[in-house]
Amino acid sequence: MRRAPTSASPAEYLAAERLSETKHEYDRGLIVAMAGASRQHNRVTSNLTREIGIQLKGGPCEAYVSDMRVFVDATGLFTYPDIVIACGEPRFLDAELDTLLNPVALVEVLSPSTEAYDRGKKFAHYRRIPSLVAYVLVAQDRPQVDRYTRRGDEWVLTGFEGLDAELALEFAGVPVRIPLREIYDRVQFPAAECEVAG
Repeated sequence: MRRAPTSASPAEYLAAERLSETKHEYDRGLIVAMAGASRQHNRVTSNLTREIGIQLKGGPCEAYVSDMRVFVDATGLFTYPDIVIACGEPRFLDAELDTLLNPVALVEVLSPSTEAYDRGKKFAHYRRIPSLVAYVLVAQDRPQVDRYTRRGDEWVLTGFEGLDAELALEFAGVPVRIPLREIYDRVQFPAAECEVAG
């Protein structure tokens, strides 16, 4: 990501963003242009979106891909998670229906340039969303998924590693089980990761 040279009000950001061909994050006046995703990133995101969508089909929850903007009301952050899951009646910022307020789960596919931010400052923002019950971080260079689940005021980390592992989630009483082998279908790992991936 790179910072844009100007700042703006939330209303100015939204007005410009809705006309922009590229996506930008907004954090307390600062506009940050979001970099394009790699082929690996897209494969992982696509695989995971497909598997989640199949398991949520016909139920009370739905998954959105990275074009669904999320607004963290408590901190003022506007951002685009890689996958957004909402259950029940989605609430939106305004009549444009393009900025979700009540996600139950957010998924970020990690990249070298964003991993520290996704694990740190961005997660600090996300924890302030009252409806959020799960935050999932997915590596793209090795078969590893970290799932944070809200338990009262605490967030509990569970790690899933290796292609034989299975990511376990639950939304509105609907269990979702996704083998990492499916998440990483057609994903090529660096040579150093081959032993772990096998």
